[in-house]
Amino acid sequence: MVAGINHFRSPGTYIKIIPPGLPYPAAINYITGIAEFVLGLLLLFDKTRRFSAWGIIVLLAAVFPANVQMLINYIHQNNPAVWIAVIRLPLQIPLIFWAYVYTKKKYRQC
Repeated sequence: MVAGINHFRSPGTYIKIIPPGLPYPAAINYITGIAEFVLGLLLLFDKTRRFSAWGIIVLLAAVFPANVQMLINYIHQNNPAVWIAVIRLPLQIPLIFWAYVYTKKKYRQC
């Protein structure tokens, strides 16, 4: 949810990693920010947790090209924090697995 809010607090940070071939980068930034916030919120409730976990999996896959673009940007800028972008790519796998675990959990019905 915090990352979703950051899309609105620091939009430039996110807009510059949206792959240049995609139209309307500002809109993409705000849409993904809303999605991150809402999906995070939906994780809090038993009835919506499975739906939210699947949504997070889709979102992580959808934003993967932005993570690749971040790495490309950092390499071209000789950014000393390039290691963050390198680590971020394989980190998506355990994050997706973690979300997947929540698609399988059974919760009590209220």
